[in-house]
Amino acid sequence: SITAGYGLDLSQAYPGLIQKKIDAQGWHFKVVNAGQSGDTSAGGLGRLDWVLQNRVDVLVLELGGNDGLRGLSVEAMKKNLQAIIDRTKERYSEAKVVIAGMKVPPNMGSEYSRKFEAAFTDLAKRNNAPLIPFVLEGVGGARELNLPDGIHPTAKGHEIVAANVWKVLEPVLRSLNKRSS
Repeated sequence: SITAGYGLDLSQAYPGLIQKKIDAQGWHFKVVNAGQSGDTSAGGLGRLDWVLQNRVDVLVLELGGNDGLRGLSVEAMKKNLQAIIDRTKERYSEAKVVIAGMKVPPNMGSEYSRKFEAAFTDLAKRNNAPLIPFVLEGVGGARELNLPDGIHPTAKGHEIVAANVWKVLEPVLRSLNKRSS
């Protein structure tokens, strides 16, 4: 739902803001927002064939938050995310993957939180993929940057999320753009 821009116009969600940054660079990458509100890693895996119908140069994998909010198995989430990476690489061997890390509220318990957060770091290391440590850095828990539900970013919050993503994504896109020039 973060990627999907829950509660906002799609142009205000961070994928739309990333597209504006790409366009400002004059690069020919098209952002496809495959986010779906309420989606889990299993749901994302189930929808992957739809995503892979389009050429994928870079996959920004921002899934797992809903798994964590529901207290679902961290191992199952990790397995689903790895399957998404593997299937993407099978279809587009040159595709780059960027992992967007997530955190869960403290009510899930410290052991669950530790395992959950470590899953993203582990996936990044295993796949030699750049990691956005916490996609909601500077936004999560900041009342003024979230909708009344306290979970989904406002338009201003999405600007910060876009900056968090861009910090890691921009060098990946820059290297791909140089190769295609």
